[in-house]
Amino acid sequence: MHTSKKIFLMKIIHSLIYTLGLIAIIKDTTAQPMLKLDSLLKNSIANTTIGGYADASYQRDFNIETSTLNINRFVLLVNHQFTNKISLVSELEIEDSKVSGGEEGGEVALEQMYLQFQLSKQHYLVAGLFIPRIGILNEDHLPTSFNGVERNRIETYIIPSTWREIGVGLYGNMQRIPVSYSLGITNGLNSAGFEHGTGIRGGRFEGRNANANCMAVSASVQYNPGNFRFQLSGYSGGSVGLNKHQADSLQLESGFFGTPVMIGEAHAIYSHKGFDLRVLGTVLSIPNANTINAAYANNTPETEVGGYAEIGYNILENSTRMTKQKLIAFARYEYMDLNSTIPANGITDQTLKQQHIVTGLTYLPINNVVVKADVRWMSTGNENPDLVINPSPVAPAYERNNTFLNIGIGLSF
Repeated sequence: MHTSKKIFLMKIIHSLIYTLGLIAIIKDTTAQPMLKLDSLLKNSIANTTIGGYADASYQRDFNIETSTLNINRFVLLVNHQFTNKISLVSELEIEDSKVSGGEEGGEVALEQMYLQFQLSKQHYLVAGLFIPRIGILNEDHLPTSFNGVERNRIETYIIPSTWREIGVGLYGNMQRIPVSYSLGITNGLNSAGFEHGTGIRGGRFEGRNANANCMAVSASVQYNPGNFRFQLSGYSGGSVGLNKHQADSLQLESGFFGTPVMIGEAHAIYSHKGFDLRVLGTVLSIPNANTINAAYANNTPETEVGGYAEIGYNILENSTRMTKQKLIAFARYEYMDLNSTIPANGITDQTLKQQHIVTGLTYLPINNVVVKADVRWMSTGNENPDLVINPSPVAPAYERNNTFLNIGIGLSF
């Protein structure tokens, strides 16, 4: 037989054997009972929702003549409804795009993860890692919901958004009047993590090995008449989770509310016919800052203050052709002093007494996509030479005024 014919015949025989073997395997498999699926896969996909948000930015610093590009964050939301009264809410966040072992910057973290129990039509309970209702941006921080490429500094450092801790919270609405409330009990802070220049941000546990030796309570009341929203909120909690022996050795006050941190916040929002006006003020108090400084030498202040006012107008509000688009022109004034009052063993840093004027445009072709551009002018107090340790011989002189150009994109889905 010709060689090519032999090869062709061998291929046919091989294909028949393979097909018969495959049929036998399938028959044997179908004769066996189905394996149990993992319990997660049993949940109906119809009860699970997936969403998220992200933003990226370009910034030009005119003083040091440097520009940067960054993927600031990508957040994936996965929520599941077990029953009509019990559901899961979760957010997983990647910051600064890349996370590598041993490198600074970038992190993967849970932003929220809690169970929600619907007690009635007006009231629900949460348990797990959640964001207390303090300020505006702490809860409502989607890039499509605020003007400016950057989050405002008052709700970044004094109220350190997004501030999440482990605990339980009760939320509700009054039935006959436009009032809502929240009450939360969470773990406290870690004063050893407080850092000069960033307030209490470094003292948050954010769900990782949170110390429950000190606790905190937070509460808010919101009044929503018509086009207005008014809110008062507060936080009070301990910042030393050490046992009594350890705390005594550092001369720190321990206990549930030992070495307390207290925050008070008030804001008002008015939105109507394309106009949006926001005003917020906050005060942070650390009465025992002197003992924290003695223990950790982190230059903790006794008082921080801050506030901002913002006005925005949708230029396309009265457009008959672009009804689904928004082009918001806005301006914001921010003031903060991260060492408004310092203890006797603290060092004043007037560079933390800052004013910012931000103005720009926010364009939303649809509600879930935004393109932003703004200019920020910053003014600070003088630099304290006592805080300049081992300065670089080529370091430029400190300039009290600076200008930043910001361009960014954002989305939510």
